[in-house]
Amino acid sequence: MFSVISLSVVLAIFSFVSVSFGEEKLGDKVYETILANGLKVILLEDHKAPVVTVQVWYRVGSRNEAWGKTGLSHLLEHMMFKGSKRFTAEQFVRIIEENGGKNNAFTSRDYTAYFVNISADRVAIPLELEADRMRNAIFDEKEFLTEKKVVLEERRLRTEDNPQSYLHEQVLATAYQVHPYHWPIIGWMEDLERLTLADAREYYNQYYSPANAFLIVAGDFSRQELLPKVEQAFGHLPATDAPHQSVGREPTQKGERRVVLKREGLVPALMMGYHVPNLKNPDSYVLDVIEAILSSGKSSRFYEHLIREKQVALRADVDHSLTSLDPSLFFISAEVLAGKDLLTLEKAIDDEIMRLQTEPVTPEELSKAKNQMEALFLYGQDSVFYQAMVLAQHEIAATWRRIDDYLPAIRRVTADDVMRVARHYLIPENRTVGLFSPITLQDNYHGPAKNLVKEKGHTR
Repeated sequence: MFSVISLSVVLAIFSFVSVSFGEEKLGDKVYETILANGLKVILLEDHKAPVVTVQVWYRVGSRNEAWGKTGLSHLLEHMMFKGSKRFTAEQFVRIIEENGGKNNAFTSRDYTAYFVNISADRVAIPLELEADRMRNAIFDEKEFLTEKKVVLEERRLRTEDNPQSYLHEQVLATAYQVHPYHWPIIGWMEDLERLTLADAREYYNQYYSPANAFLIVAGDFSRQELLPKVEQAFGHLPATDAPHQSVGREPTQKGERRVVLKREGLVPALMMGYHVPNLKNPDSYVLDVIEAILSSGKSSRFYEHLIREKQVALRADVDHSLTSLDPSLFFISAEVLAGKDLLTLEKAIDDEIMRLQTEPVTPEELSKAKNQMEALFLYGQDSVFYQAMVLAQHEIAATWRRIDDYLPAIRRVTADDVMRVARHYLIPENRTVGLFSPITLQDNYHGPAKNLVKEKGHTR
């Protein structure tokens, strides 16, 4: 049976939990060392459950690729599961599964990460496996061609055949004209088709080394017992210089840019991307609060005003990448409710942005947004995988030590900060707007020849 609890009681309970959880900062529990070959090791002991997550993060993502060779980072991630000098692909998977573990990997614009979640008493197993493929991965021509086909099909399914994903890609390509955030993580179709095994091998040799990676282990272990195992697994790998990481800086945008996508689809969609800083700038934390105010939960402004009251949106979300390595986009995306149009939806979103710029957020609304953010941050730490993830993301963007700046920075945000930051960044001159306008098969009919044409609209 559920009972009604007043908001003041809920906030009091949350405040008590926050104080209890906040007595020890996450960063206070972290130990760091660097092996002789340059591999940074980050250890976080957490004895709540007899499990560990072993994660190897490489400082390489789509931002490190070159024009004409996009998609290499993600394709190389696939190749890393195709075996090494000591372990075949089948052995790698079987060893982990026979020991009750789970493994996977993911590629972003700024990094490629590999992880194994496993029982704490088996921690040496993923250490050995990851160390071996860090420098001893095998590149076979047949396997490479197979995986390239897999990635090409992945792109077709997730991007080419998904209007919203395709629009997102086009907005990024329009917003970034110099910086490599211009191209998608999965790569352009034409580039993927041209990639060769030699490209993958060269990329691997350049970026997969101890000096360009860091190891994070979080969970139920003793540091004194684990460090010798880490040294045994990784210490013998040769030292190399870390590759150059700087890329072209995106020039300041001088006016609004627009991209219109017309193709087969069902639901009109809108996306807005505003250029914003990352956590190296204090304003980024204010933008995180603005994200929560606009789209966190069913009491958020977008849900209340765009979906419930005005009924112009089927969905409305905000995404802000606090830990992006380079300045990113404050992304607003929405889908039009049946019977409404894109212009009405855009006007409604602009009204919400203007309200942020001209009306101070009430103390209650600001407190609610902060409480939501703090709860997500604190309760997420029940997972050792999440703890390792947030530490690693901060390490990529700046240093893992910045993790303990998060809650104090969020708590310091004021209503004046929200107005100031909204006025500075969330302006038309600083944004790229993408509109998806669906067309039917009949719209593409061109007479007796029955020629059906798709407008792709790459802005390369």
